[in-house]
Amino acid sequence: MPSPRAPGWQGSSSRDPGQPCGGDSPRSSSVINNYLDASEPVSLEARLSRMHFHDNQRKVDYVLAYHYRKRGAHLAQGSPGHSLAIISNGERGKEPHAGGPGDIELGPLDALEEERKEQREEFEHNLMEAGLELEKDLENKSQGSIFVRIHAPWQVLAREAEFLKIKVPIKKEMYEIKAGGSIAKKFSAVLQKLSSPLQPRVPEHSNNKMKNLSYPFSREKMYLYNIQEKDTFFDNATRSRIVHEILKRTVCSRANNMMGINSLIANNIYEAAYPLHDGEYDSPEDDMNDRKLLYQEWARYGVFYKFQPIDLIRKYFGEKIGLYFAWLGLYTSFLIPPSVIGVIVFLYGCATIEEDIPSREMCDQQNVFTMCPLCDKSCDYWNLNSACGTARASHLFDNTATVFFSIFMALWATMFLENWKRLQMRLGYFWDLTGIEEEEEHSRPEYETKVREKMLKESNKSAVQKLDTNTTGCDNEDDEDKLTWKDRFPGYLMNFASILFMIALTFSIVFGVIVYRITTAAALSLNKATRSNVRVTVTATAVIINLVVILILDEIYGAVAKWLTKIEVPKTEQTFEERLILKAFLLKFVNAYSPIFYVAFFKGRFVGRPGSYVYVFDGYRMEECAPGGCLMELCIQLSIIMLGKQLIQNNIFEIGVPKLKKLFRKLKDETEAGETDSAHSKHPEQWDLDYSLEPYTGLTPEYMEMIIQFGFVTLFVASFPLAPLFALLNNVIEVRLDAKKFVTELRRPDAVRTKDIGIWFDILSGIGKFSVISNAFVIAITSDFIPRLVYQYSYSHNGTLHGFVNHTLSFFNVSQLKEGTQPENSQFDQEVQFCRFKDYREPPWAPNPYEFSKQYWLVLSARLAFVIIFQNLVMFLSVLVDWMIPDIPTDISDQIKKEKSLLVDFFLKEEHEKLKLMDEPALRSPGGGDRSRSRAASSAPSGQSQPGSVISSSSQHTNV
Repeated sequence: MPSPRAPGWQGSSSRDPGQPCGGDSPRSSSVINNYLDASEPVSLEARLSRMHFHDNQRKVDYVLAYHYRKRGAHLAQGSPGHSLAIISNGERGKEPHAGGPGDIELGPLDALEEERKEQREEFEHNLMEAGLELEKDLENKSQGSIFVRIHAPWQVLAREAEFLKIKVPIKKEMYEIKAGGSIAKKFSAVLQKLSSPLQPRVPEHSNNKMKNLSYPFSREKMYLYNIQEKDTFFDNATRSRIVHEILKRTVCSRANNMMGINSLIANNIYEAAYPLHDGEYDSPEDDMNDRKLLYQEWARYGVFYKFQPIDLIRKYFGEKIGLYFAWLGLYTSFLIPPSVIGVIVFLYGCATIEEDIPSREMCDQQNVFTMCPLCDKSCDYWNLNSACGTARASHLFDNTATVFFSIFMALWATMFLENWKRLQMRLGYFWDLTGIEEEEEHSRPEYETKVREKMLKESNKSAVQKLDTNTTGCDNEDDEDKLTWKDRFPGYLMNFASILFMIALTFSIVFGVIVYRITTAAALSLNKATRSNVRVTVTATAVIINLVVILILDEIYGAVAKWLTKIEVPKTEQTFEERLILKAFLLKFVNAYSPIFYVAFFKGRFVGRPGSYVYVFDGYRMEECAPGGCLMELCIQLSIIMLGKQLIQNNIFEIGVPKLKKLFRKLKDETEAGETDSAHSKHPEQWDLDYSLEPYTGLTPEYMEMIIQFGFVTLFVASFPLAPLFALLNNVIEVRLDAKKFVTELRRPDAVRTKDIGIWFDILSGIGKFSVISNAFVIAITSDFIPRLVYQYSYSHNGTLHGFVNHTLSFFNVSQLKEGTQPENSQFDQEVQFCRFKDYREPPWAPNPYEFSKQYWLVLSARLAFVIIFQNLVMFLSVLVDWMIPDIPTDISDQIKKEKSLLVDFFLKEEHEKLKLMDEPALRSPGGGDRSRSRAASSAPSGQSQPGSVISSSSQHTNV
């Protein structure tokens, strides 16, 4: 067993024991290269696994990587050349004839490089003091990458598992999670048979009705656990998580007392720290590992029809990533009902298009409605029936069915969130997350730096003030080791101003696109060849410009949000992540939806009327909605932006960019591979392969993409019923795309335990509530649903929509057009005295010409009443659905109670068996019972008296 002083020591070290370890105090060794101390390292072919040290025994649980640059070697003047002795850790070789002729003069090493080397040596020594065992490459080249492999022995795993309260299975056999009743059992069995072709062929997925009894690990209760092999008792994800916890809390005094590996990486002392993947995913060998199994059954497009192996995902990547894919899977499956109903709504619009009276009236050649010019001078009068195609297309989305579909989608959002809460509770129960406590997080490196700067400033200030008084500096003693709101105020002010600027920038870009539409429409109207296709050309090009701007600003806003969050200097990573998410979501929400909000609620509202138009610039009128209304244009805008974001972001940003980075990194490695060993290049180690992968940067981009899509699906679904269908098709690919990225292209993330998806649930809930208001206004203001109802029940003579088009058009006397705005060289067939425009205004012959009519006020009041009724009705139904669906499934709450009783029974049984074992010596030797009991009892704490000690297998049932 390794000694407590320097775990991992085997044989003799090449360093002089009295030599200081990169510091002032002498130490036994800095880092031990275990395989170098052996007489002959194990060859690559003879090794069982590339997941182990070179002694072929100890498993690599974590890897640290850094880049080194050796000192330049120069020969002394007049001396023949001698080669350096190859020794451990790039140390200087001590020749027997040192100081004689032919000695080697070493050039000066860069001061920063020397300092980083000493900091690494101290940090690695502290890791060994914590009980970890290290193996390190030789620095036998002029420069290159060095990997420090870390192994956690059993005593360290047991100690940290107890400290972290990791739940592990106990000896009791697995028990079945029973269904509620016989009908539920039969239904579950039938459903399981029908879905068997869709089930992934992984062992974890087949036992989804079975559960192990688990209990937090304790070295005093080793007899409770079924420990067959200590090397495999903790899985790889748990082992790497334990090592990462040690890495996070290990201090390096030479680096200004920096806490943890994250601080050292932030200061470029190390380049990377990551756990290893479980081998290769595409190896031709028959050996199966979890990564290869995930690739075959989950991370390929060929298995898109199968369910996700959520338990295996959680086992390999940890609970945080497991919950993300569980949420994405539930969201994707929940999109199936609205996709089907959305298609039905669309088909209903197609089937009833010939029965729609308003569109038939607009297309009727006998109904001659002479419309007012759409622009000044160059635009002529026109007939309404020329917009027949737009009117018929608008009916596909603007019909009675879309209202009920909007109500359904609002309830769907509520049901989705409720079902996610239930699934989250179910997964939390199966994954033993029910009693998990929030782990205390270490401070971020930037926060520690700011605190040190503040303390240094305060100490200097107090030193100056102590010249006058001895009591100065005591009042703020508690605030010196943390940042107050006064320290953060400049950051908060910068955040507020920057976010306002970014939102204003987005609005100004939207206004710029509006100006582009107005000016382009006016320019195209001057040419007879392009005059007929003005509206289609302007709409299509403007939407494409909006899409490009949104994609560019998305990337910019992501970087800006990260920079603003860094300025705030949050204390912990969780706080940093939450603030980053809020900023990024706010900016991306405004960026993605502001063009759509403009078309839905503002376009055509501030046009004015003939003779009194509103002008943006000289001669450029505000744009109007199409004759069939703005809903069709809203549908085009929403569909192009939604589909464009999904296709371009998925294909270019998520697939293309990582592949380009990988190709660039591969070319760079090939150019720098002059000094690499040919045998090593043929058989690269697993840590080399993982180092070439992309680093894991978090789940925020993945969640953000889906949350924005969720907004497209729910906020404006009244204008585009096919949005759920396109979202479903995208997500079927997105699940496998993300899976392939995590399995094949990213380094293995650290396993993080968490109970829920955090702030994302609150954002989803907020979007769901806001979608009710948004759809209510889309139906009431953007569509013609309310005007049609008002006409049908208040103004129609026969209760139908005959005459509705004529009712919505007002008259204008063309003689009252402003001078210089009349159509030039009008080609209209007849002389025009009155033209029509879409609005509810008094005719020219009325006592108050062109004032809003009674119909206008009636329709406006009906619109507002609909918004209020729709919002309250849907909110009431949502609350009802929330109340009817309990957050915790009944079977799970029953099983939690049952599990507690099973644990109590198991503990009592084990205690009785232990007492029998303790009483046996007392029965055999009279009078020795008390002494044997005292010895047995006193041996309990001895198993953990030394932090690194190991409890032997023979004492697992007696040493408690």
